[in-house]
Amino acid sequence: MLGWFKKKIARPASDEEVSPPDQQEEAVVGEPGPEEAKSILHEDVGVLFKRLTKGLAKTRGGFIKRVDELFLGKKVIDPELLDDLEEILITADLGVETTMDLVDDARDRVSRNELADPQALKAILKERITDFLLSSDRPAELVMPTEGPFVIMVVGVNGVGKTTTIGKIAHKFANAGQRVLLVAGDTFRAAAVEQLKIWGERVNAPVIAQATGADPSSVVFDGMEYALKRRYDVVIIDTAGRLHTKVNLMEELKKIKRVIGKKLSDAPHEIMLVIDATTGQNGISQAREFGKAVDITGLTLTKLDGTAKGGIVVNICREFDIPIRFIGVGEQVEDLRDFEPEEFVEALFAEESDS
Repeated sequence: MLGWFKKKIARPASDEEVSPPDQQEEAVVGEPGPEEAKSILHEDVGVLFKRLTKGLAKTRGGFIKRVDELFLGKKVIDPELLDDLEEILITADLGVETTMDLVDDARDRVSRNELADPQALKAILKERITDFLLSSDRPAELVMPTEGPFVIMVVGVNGVGKTTTIGKIAHKFANAGQRVLLVAGDTFRAAAVEQLKIWGERVNAPVIAQATGADPSSVVFDGMEYALKRRYDVVIIDTAGRLHTKVNLMEELKKIKRVIGKKLSDAPHEIMLVIDATTGQNGISQAREFGKAVDITGLTLTKLDGTAKGGIVVNICREFDIPIRFIGVGEQVEDLRDFEPEEFVEALFAEESDS
């Protein structure tokens, strides 16, 4: 865990203290003083895995447990069993196409006498699901630049846990010794700005903000300028999250992306879409719509602990060539987990006694 957070970005020494413009000075909340970099806290791997399996309990109960009940006492794989399996996979929100891919593959293997019994079929399901989760051609880990701040633009509809996710990601970077700057680009909701300021105080990261209703691009411009002058390692930008079907929102996101690029040519380095896993297939449409407006490079799925339809993780990986960066499996800061496909599948298929 936290593997790619271990990398420290070397910063050239500067004899000159750069002061921000007056208007920016008023906009900054919680500017931290010089501190020693925080060390990464290591938890026992077994403890982390148990927390993950606990967070996936509802999905495991609505998916793997039902598969086990279906296979219980069965000696052969017949058409009726495969039909029932198909229904379970669809109701677990794996999606119709993903389900048909899995079931059709099972039918082909049965016809070729490659599957002897239901338990062998379960092993094949586990293997194929892992393959889907590893299918993205994009880098599985965030790639940080050798110079300048690493800029993350976070998008998503209201209510998915976007601002909380930003705070938790900032906590990860801060624990890895990075200097983090937060930018409150969601100026349409006063609550979003206040929530981001609270997270800024928690992780000792300043927050660039303006009054409610201000031009989001202006806030982002100020934030980028401040980050470049003060040589921050990481900049995380919150954005508005009105309905993804609204054309004006998508145009606004395009504008913000352009503003970031003008201040730093290769930024944003990551455009992260946050999706609430409890919304199921609606998350697919969100990924599709946001992807049309801006090039989504990574996904975070929140609230997986609150749904039995965690199969959406598999469906999204198969549907889009976008890696999942994080999954949320609880309320605690540590419950925003780096997404590791093999670990996820092991936790999903874990025996009840192990969880």
